[in-house]
Amino acid sequence: MAYGILSFGAYIPRLRLQRKAIADAHGWFNAALKGQGKGERAIANWDEDAVTMAVEAGRDCLVGQDAAKVEAVQMASTTFPFLDRLNSGVVAEALNLGQDLAASDAGQTQRAATSALISALRGGPATLLMAAEKRPVKAASPLEMTAGDGAAALLVGEGDPVAKLIGSATRTTDFVDHYRTPESEFDYQWEERWIRDAGYMPLVPPVVKACLAKAGIDAADVTRFCMPAVLAKVANSVAKAAGIPDAAVADNLHAVCGETGAAHPLVMLVAALEEAKPGDRIMVVGFGQGADALLFEVTPAIANLPARLGVKGHLARRREEANYSKFLAFNDTIELERGMRAEADKQTPLSALWRNRHTATGFIGGKCSKCGTLQFPKTRICVNPNCTAIDTQENEPFSAKTGKINSYTADRLTYSPDPPACYGMIQFEEGGRWMMDFTDVDEKDLAVGSPMRMMFRVKDVDSQRGFRRYFWKAAPAAHSSGRA
Repeated sequence: MAYGILSFGAYIPRLRLQRKAIADAHGWFNAALKGQGKGERAIANWDEDAVTMAVEAGRDCLVGQDAAKVEAVQMASTTFPFLDRLNSGVVAEALNLGQDLAASDAGQTQRAATSALISALRGGPATLLMAAEKRPVKAASPLEMTAGDGAAALLVGEGDPVAKLIGSATRTTDFVDHYRTPESEFDYQWEERWIRDAGYMPLVPPVVKACLAKAGIDAADVTRFCMPAVLAKVANSVAKAAGIPDAAVADNLHAVCGETGAAHPLVMLVAALEEAKPGDRIMVVGFGQGADALLFEVTPAIANLPARLGVKGHLARRREEANYSKFLAFNDTIELERGMRAEADKQTPLSALWRNRHTATGFIGGKCSKCGTLQFPKTRICVNPNCTAIDTQENEPFSAKTGKINSYTADRLTYSPDPPACYGMIQFEEGGRWMMDFTDVDEKDLAVGSPMRMMFRVKDVDSQRGFRRYFWKAAPAAHSSGRA
């Protein structure tokens, strides 16, 4: 038995905003944006945030794994939906990982995920580490062009790892390239060339070299070098300074996704593992008030990992979005007149949330122990008219189940941040049915019989109190196109 990365997963939102749409909207004011108007960036739907994306990455990571063996959950982000609520606790509840586990949040730096990974790899309980980011961006800013939304997850523990850590190094120094305070809505960033010349180049190469020295590996033997950096050729310059071949520098996914903040080192690591072969050596670097460097060696177990969507599959699950105004509205960057139907008080009784947490967050239904009938929600009486047994319901998770549309509605009278509000009856393949909201679906594609999968999303937001409710929605089923 060895300790290392047992599994990996990722999540990239379906929508891809064309950067040209941003440049066209603001080129009159900032002509420099036109030079950056190539490619696309992933944008979260209105009902997605760091928590929902972490859940999806965690589900992807746990494909083929025994979730009951997870003993700890960590979530890294600088854009947690809640500042004083355990965000990883919401994730653990949605993933039905039970209550007998440790959970913690890591943030406040772009290397939160790599620092948490170093800690998890020191040994200890089996840990599901997730990193997710949905960064608020100011209109017409460079960050609006370069950022992207997304998440990644790693399962770390003892077993038959697909990659084992052979060296790591870290350095902490208060180099402030950007910052955000509780009072500020957006990041404030300093001049890019200064960040490159005074930050990346002096700080990162020594950490990379220290990592290689600890591993006893020559720089030329690094197969893939994963370092997020939106400044052109910075990763190549750092690699060159450390002696790593230019051919080893990994694609930073800028053209197809954008930079996913604290999650991006893990996103790039997952993308590298999807293409890796036994014996490959992958280095991942996190930069932010210092630097982390981790060097992994891929094992033969990589070939036995079950298929999952991962980075590759989620990038293929895309829909081009050219409507820049929709992006602004989804992120509350502009204030829309949403109409009277949007003014309903959405206060969430916390007592009711607690009592119904297994149903609402875990999506737990029932299975009759007498006749085997599945139903959602779970009730005292079996819904099978030929059974109607009392108190025979056992817990039955519905989140991993697929179903088909029995009926549907595209409602333009009901308020929705992205009209029309699409919902309908889902008939689950194994039994049970439920009237539920749809997400990531286009009205023209709605059809009876369409296969659907369950996704954890924001149900609604109480704008008066800042609370958001989560629930499960039905989305078009995607076929795995990751590692076979």
